[in-house]
Amino acid sequence: MASIVEPVTNVSATQPAFQAVRNARLTSVDILRGLVMVVMALDHVRDYLTKIPFPPEDLSHTYGALFFTRFITHYCAPTFCLLAGAGAYLAVSRGKTVQQVSHFFWTRGLFLIVLEFTVVGFGWTFYIGGAFAAVIWALGCSMVAMAALVRLPLRWIAAFGLVMIAGHNLLDGIQPQDLGKFAPLWTILHVPGFLLIKPTDIGVMIMYPLVPWIGVMACGYALGALLVRPDRKQLMFRIGLVATVLFFVLRGFNLYGNGTSGLPFTVGHWSVQPTLEHTIISFFNTQKYPPSLDYLLMTLGPTLIVLSWLENVNAERGLGKVLLVYGRVPMFYYVLHIYLAHSVAVMAAWAYHQPVAWLFHGAFATNPIPSGYGHDLPFIYLMWILVVALLYYPCRWYMGFKARHRDWGWLSYV
Repeated sequence: MASIVEPVTNVSATQPAFQAVRNARLTSVDILRGLVMVVMALDHVRDYLTKIPFPPEDLSHTYGALFFTRFITHYCAPTFCLLAGAGAYLAVSRGKTVQQVSHFFWTRGLFLIVLEFTVVGFGWTFYIGGAFAAVIWALGCSMVAMAALVRLPLRWIAAFGLVMIAGHNLLDGIQPQDLGKFAPLWTILHVPGFLLIKPTDIGVMIMYPLVPWIGVMACGYALGALLVRPDRKQLMFRIGLVATVLFFVLRGFNLYGNGTSGLPFTVGHWSVQPTLEHTIISFFNTQKYPPSLDYLLMTLGPTLIVLSWLENVNAERGLGKVLLVYGRVPMFYYVLHIYLAHSVAVMAAWAYHQPVAWLFHGAFATNPIPSGYGHDLPFIYLMWILVVALLYYPCRWYMGFKARHRDWGWLSYV
C-alpha cells in the first residue's frame, strides 16, 4: 500500500512536474471515459434492437460475434466506477478539501439514486412503474459510502477496496434466504434479485448489488494518488499488466474468483467445449452480476493498460477530440443515449412493420422479445454508430455550457 500513498508526500525530487500534473486536468482519463461511453452504447442499442431471444453469455446458444459484442461492453461499468473514485482524489489534489469531496460524494450519490428510479428508469421502459437498480444506482450508493470512507487515511481506503474486491467471492455460498429477516439486505449487498417493498405489487429489481462496486470506487480513489505522479504512465501499465496476468492465472487454473451465484445464470468454472470458439467464450465468460474477482481483473487490468497508452493521444483533433467531448459530460451522455436508443428502436420497428407497443411498456427490461421483432448484428452496429454520432453535438454544446458556467455548482451533478 505504501506505493499508493507515499507519492503524495515524497515528491521533492520531481516537484515541478508533479505540481504541473496536480494543476492540470488529465485528458487521458477523460478520453478513456469517453471511449467506454461509446462502447457502452453498443450494448444498449443491442438490447433494444436484437432479435436474439437468449443472452449472449448463454454457452448453449451463443456464437463468437454475438459474445464479443457483449464482452467488449463489460469494460464499461468497472471503468466508470474506478474513474469516479479517481476523479474525486484528483479534485482533492487540485485544492478541494476532503470535507468538500465528502459532501459532493453523498449529495451526488443521492442525486444519482433518485435519477435512476425516475428519469433513467422511464427512459429504459417508457412507462412509469418499472424500478431497476442498475449501474447508476450502484454508482450513487457507492458515492454515499465513499462520503464516509474518504475521511480515512488513504492506505486504509486502498486496503478496504482491495479486500472487498478480492474477498467477496468467499461469500458466494450465502443466499438471502439463509439470513431470515435480513434477506433483503443481502439482496442489496451481494446477490441480485427482486426485492419486494410492498408485497404483490411494488418491488425493485436489484441488478447491481453494492458489493464489490463500493470497493472498486475505493480503489479508484486510492489510484488517484498515482495519477498525480509524473510517472503515472509507467505505473498504470505495470499495475494493469499484473492484474491481467493474475486474471489468466486464476481463471486458467479455475482457482478462485469467478462467482457461483448471480444473473442471468451461474457461470462458475470454464471448461473445454466442443469447439475452440466456444472454449474461448467459456474462458472469458466471467460473472458480472455481481462482478466477480475474475471479471474485475479481466476488465480493469486491460483498462489501466489502455489508460497508459492514452497518455500519447492528441485530444486536439480526430478521434481523441471526439472521445474527450463524451468523457467530459458522461452523465449527460448517459441519460441522452438511453432515450435516443429507445427512440431509435421505436422508429425502426415502425419502419420495418414490426411490433411496437411492447417498446412503450417496458421493452426488453420487462418483456420477452415478441415474434417478428428485431434485427441482426450488422444493423445493430449501424444503429450504434448513428446513435453515437447524433450524441456528439448535444454533448459538445453541454461541455461548452458547463465550461462557461463553472460558478453554477449544480452542473457538476450532470
